[in-house]
Amino acid sequence: MVPAGADAQIPEKGRSRSVASIIATRKLNLCVMVLLTLQTHVVYQTLARTKDETSHRRASASEHKLGQIARMAGATFDQSPDAGNRRYTERMESGAITRRRAAAAVTLGLLTGRLGLSASTNARVKVSRLLNEGIQPQVVSDERGVLHMVYYSGDSRAGDLSYVRSTDQGATWSAAIAVNEPGSAIAAGTIRRAQVAIGRNGRVHVAWNGSSKARIRGPLNPDSGKPGEPMLYARLNDAASAFEPQRNLMTRSFGLDGGGSVAADKAGNVYVAWHGIGPQDAKGDLQGEARRQVWVARSQDEGRSFAPETKAWHEPTGACGCCGMKVFADRDGNVTALYRSARESIHRDIYLLRSTDRGNTFNGRLLHEWDINACPMSSMDFTESEDRVLAAWETGGQVYWASVKGTGSRKTETVAAPGDGKGRKHPRLASNKKGEILLVWTEGTGWQRGGSLAWQVYDNAGRPTGTNGKIPGVPVWSFAAPIAHPDGRFSIFY
Repeated sequence: MVPAGADAQIPEKGRSRSVASIIATRKLNLCVMVLLTLQTHVVYQTLARTKDETSHRRASASEHKLGQIARMAGATFDQSPDAGNRRYTERMESGAITRRRAAAAVTLGLLTGRLGLSASTNARVKVSRLLNEGIQPQVVSDERGVLHMVYYSGDSRAGDLSYVRSTDQGATWSAAIAVNEPGSAIAAGTIRRAQVAIGRNGRVHVAWNGSSKARIRGPLNPDSGKPGEPMLYARLNDAASAFEPQRNLMTRSFGLDGGGSVAADKAGNVYVAWHGIGPQDAKGDLQGEARRQVWVARSQDEGRSFAPETKAWHEPTGACGCCGMKVFADRDGNVTALYRSARESIHRDIYLLRSTDRGNTFNGRLLHEWDINACPMSSMDFTESEDRVLAAWETGGQVYWASVKGTGSRKTETVAAPGDGKGRKHPRLASNKKGEILLVWTEGTGWQRGGSLAWQVYDNAGRPTGTNGKIPGVPVWSFAAPIAHPDGRFSIFY
């Protein structure tokens, strides 16, 4: 042990070596900091250049390795590169990190940079692949900021729905809870997916098209002479530990095809909507899809019971048989729906329905025209932004969004996604507290074909910002689910 003040007794030559050693150590520390900063930059640049789905499947492993780097430095891993580098630098300067550990961390970091990271392109938008090879995610946030997600897995024609929740903005998720009876859901066609809504006291409601293997059957289809597929519904129990047994809500209509939808409000109202054919319409002069109309089953007791479904609107627009639809309840309790018509087989336009009396009556108006003598198998979406209700849909290979609150005859100002609209489908929306809007869509997806995921952030005036992106890897029969976080950031799950 060297006594206090002993440094004064060190020979001049020894002191020179000590000073030189200190200078050399500081130079090494500086080099290590520079290298770590460079490798962090490489990792995030590699992320932006990710070109295949395999890279995204490595995301969790890569993130784990970056966590190792931070733990070697004695720091808490933070996905923000600035925060991580700052903490690492502070510990380097304080001498808390040895040269050996720093060198090991840099080596590991450089290796990690070659493996690729989760598809977090920047601080504004994080993109994450679903766990367990799940597809068709639906995610909503409750008033406490808890995320609730439902996704599909298994056989595309007779699969299963799982529910998970996250209390840390999607960083971790709960154990999965089964939503449906095994094999009673369907994913084929993409638009027959499950949908989720949050109602009073945070209760989760899920509705989905039943598969041909569902134990519960729908009403008799006079066209085929056989019972059809059911429109199924289940809600989370009071303890939030399991879903109650699934129920069929389709009792007065038949011919379920395109995907149904669910909405819920804070007053305990739950709405499940789909398009189908009424028994009287089956005997009339109309043929095929022209017989279809939107039907709504309504509950006033949080989904404990439902009144038989009724027609939402009596205008004979028909409904595109293999297209989905969407229903949404805003914070004021108004109910809005989107669907695609099928007048004369060729007029497959987007129509907007709106109710201001808790679903008792609906008014409708034409929103966007499209003449095509085929079924485009399209889907729609809603979100709420400040005092606006925003809707998104597909027309002619392009995706659009607009503010649709109100049912006046004025022309709606529609916003198209930037660039050429070719093969764009399944638009989804999210809006943060600043009024910024995230539009997400798929490109190149089709029957038994996956594709790419693309997105664009708009400011609160509807102008596109510089935050956008596109990555490959959307699985067959799937799409994306965006969500806005309290701090203004966005996440996309696919």
